[in-house]
Amino acid sequence: MNARREAAGSDPEGTEAIRVLVADDQEIARTGLRMILDAQPGIEVVGEAGDGRRAVELARRLRPDVCLFDIRMPGLDGIAATRELAGPDVADPMAVVVITTFDLDEYVYAALRAGARGFLLKDAGPALLAQAVTAAAGGEALIAPSVTARLLAAFAGAGRTEAPAQPVEALTGREEEILRAVARGRTNSEIARELHISLSTVKSHVASLMTKLGVRNRVEIAMWAYETDRVRT
Repeated sequence: MNARREAAGSDPEGTEAIRVLVADDQEIARTGLRMILDAQPGIEVVGEAGDGRRAVELARRLRPDVCLFDIRMPGLDGIAATRELAGPDVADPMAVVVITTFDLDEYVYAALRAGARGFLLKDAGPALLAQAVTAAAGGEALIAPSVTARLLAAFAGAGRTEAPAQPVEALTGREEEILRAVARGRTNSEIARELHISLSTVKSHVASLMTKLGVRNRVEIAMWAYETDRVRT
């Protein structure tokens, strides 16, 4: 077991606890998020920050499994903090989930561009928050279902001057199906059920999509799908 995970302890069933860093400029918000997450089996908040610069410093020192960042923070906002920890030039990117009060906001899209693995609204509730943290820790992404299509479709191509990159190899019919499912916010398990294929097959296709599209995570797969008009609202 990894030493830092060992230090964090484990949940009652013996699995390693997911270590989370919370950053929000409002103390009451940080306290609420900590209480919600610490109450979830297998999740432990290991640090808090009131601004983006402090969040980056703590993240680099503590190496949490997931960083949960508010978009709007003083000094260094959540977008800039995300870029420093998970941006395209980061060799060992961390898992960042953005949490915001805005359900359709260009800043959220910018955060996804900066490398965030997903985002949620602050009124998402404990269950969805725990799901997002667990998904991010496991290499997946959870985007609030109520805003996935609206946000990605509205801001697909925002800030871009060039056309979306073309795949290094043509996508298969099955990969196109999985691409659209990922863009709609479906998890691997949901995709497996919907397409009547095994979970391992879904994971294999998702990995192939990342390679062919030259992207690093499911959020970038979803953005590419919208930018190329594979999915419409």
